[in-house]
Amino acid sequence: MATYITRRLIQGVIVLLCVSFICFIIFRYTGDPVVTLAGVYATLKDREEIRNAYGLDRPFFVQYVRFIAGAARGDFGNSYVTRVPVLGLIMERIPATVELVVTSAILALVLGIGLGVLVSLRPYAAINRFIMAASLGGISIPTFLIGILLIMIFSVYLGILPPFGRGETVSIGFWRTGLLTWSGIAHLILPSLTLTGYQLAVLLRLTRAGMREVLTEEYIKTAWAKGLSPQRVIFKHALKNVLIPVVTMSGLMLGELLAFAVVTETIFQWPGMGNLLLKSIYESDQPVIVTYIMLASVIILSINIVVDIIYAFLNPRIRYD
Repeated sequence: MATYITRRLIQGVIVLLCVSFICFIIFRYTGDPVVTLAGVYATLKDREEIRNAYGLDRPFFVQYVRFIAGAARGDFGNSYVTRVPVLGLIMERIPATVELVVTSAILALVLGIGLGVLVSLRPYAAINRFIMAASLGGISIPTFLIGILLIMIFSVYLGILPPFGRGETVSIGFWRTGLLTWSGIAHLILPSLTLTGYQLAVLLRLTRAGMREVLTEEYIKTAWAKGLSPQRVIFKHALKNVLIPVVTMSGLMLGELLAFAVVTETIFQWPGMGNLLLKSIYESDQPVIVTYIMLASVIILSINIVVDIIYAFLNPRIRYD
């Protein structure tokens, strides 16, 4: 296992270098950051001075090597717009995104797997048919439309939940959390439900399909014949063998949610990393965008390694060394 993790970490470093290099190439053709720094009405001389001060007049590879050297020390440079360190700017937004994503992931996992098992046991029951129809809607309806509908129902018509913002937060060291206040929890409900919709529907259908297949296997029939309890047969013998594809999908979804929950954060004006990314794209704030993408890559790579390790616990036959 140690050899495998080391190999994956080396691969991760190579991936990060490739991602950062591609980002640098792309941003050379997406606008001049000097315009953002100097302003629209700056003179040519002012722009040249700024270009020289930020090292933007140097060759591409020199700029790239400087960035990588700084990133290795934890210095990703300053934002072109706010003029503050990029890493600190993103770290301020991480608690909001993590709380939103983790809440959504827990809801999707618990409800998706639970309902998937329930539906697989009695697939032709009326309530289970309704659940499957609702899951199809969760997959088909775009995330932004789900968010707008939830705001219209619970905020506009019923007036029981706030439509935007994060609410009151409490500081615990460097971490600002909204989970310790009623206001923070109330503001979290609608965006987390919006973010949960698609993931819940996919996990539900994936679990149902796997359970329907596994429940027809001979070893399950043998377990029933031995007189084992339904809970033991379903959750230990059947569900455990279905969890590998479910864990794979959950890992992919968690990485995607952490890195790119842009739409939901924009709809609900949630002060997270996705909202920061969208503003940075509008303002051509290249240091923030590159740093964000690299951190997103680190998150996704880390989650994939954890998922591979979980495989070994779910199926003892899987070995990496």
